[in-house]
Amino acid sequence: MSDISQAMITILGPTATGKTRLAVAVARRLGGEIVSADSRQVYRGMDVGTGKDIDEYGQGDDSVPYHLIDIVYPGYEFNIFEFQRAFLDAYDAIRGRGALPILCGGTGLYIDSVLRRYKLADAPLNKPLRDELELMTDDALVKRLAAARPLHNTTDSVDRDRIIRAIEIAEAGDAQEESIIPEINTNVFGLRLERSELRMRITDRLKKRLKNGLVEEVEGLLKTYTPEQLAFYGLEYRLVTAFVVGSINRNDMLQKLNSEIIQFAKRQEKWFRRMERDGVEITWFDAMASVEEMAESVCGHRLQE
Repeated sequence: MSDISQAMITILGPTATGKTRLAVAVARRLGGEIVSADSRQVYRGMDVGTGKDIDEYGQGDDSVPYHLIDIVYPGYEFNIFEFQRAFLDAYDAIRGRGALPILCGGTGLYIDSVLRRYKLADAPLNKPLRDELELMTDDALVKRLAAARPLHNTTDSVDRDRIIRAIEIAEAGDAQEESIIPEINTNVFGLRLERSELRMRITDRLKKRLKNGLVEEVEGLLKTYTPEQLAFYGLEYRLVTAFVVGSINRNDMLQKLNSEIIQFAKRQEKWFRRMERDGVEITWFDAMASVEEMAESVCGHRLQE
């Protein structure tokens, strides 16, 4: 798996920019299969809150194959180490069928771990280390992750538990001397919006998700999982759970959730800018452009290789 002529397309961007629609349009033109790089869409039953939008992949013979969605149950702590291995399995299978892998998502840590080939060791839970880390501030945790081996980008400090797990993995002994990820020749495309338009899209999408059963989804999950377990997944699941159990009212839930998703999108944007500074070349599109126009441009880049 060391042939760098192997091709892949990567599509990234903050939430609500239409990454999946673009990836599907490109896949239809080039015979591709989509590999999700979303840290929450791996979980079964968490559909509305994570925005899986499965219908966008099509139906029946017209559907575009997708991978790394609905592969584990909530309550299981899927992590970057497992993502790398799941990605590689999907990548090898897609290449084996003669199809084009299209990595698509907004979880910067996952995407960067593939593009910059993080070296990771399988790490069991380390209680003494966790006890030590729990005493640290969020800023101190981010700095420690930056100093760990391998070096990770650190701007995506969305969830304290995920940062602690990333440190646990990065500081594990017997780290691999080489990354399991092959050198992949990939063109990277990003979607972005002006801040005001992005805020509007986030607000509109949140309202649609609430209308389409987000609260009911959380109520169903709470029949199996504890509020603490759902809170681990942050954003929608933390705040909607708080509403369902009566900790906050609906208006407060809506306002706080909308604000936190906007802040989350800003952190995603910072992550992608950091990737560029670290040498990842990203061709950016204005997400207000038509999907067809962007897809044709992506395909044109590929033909010029």
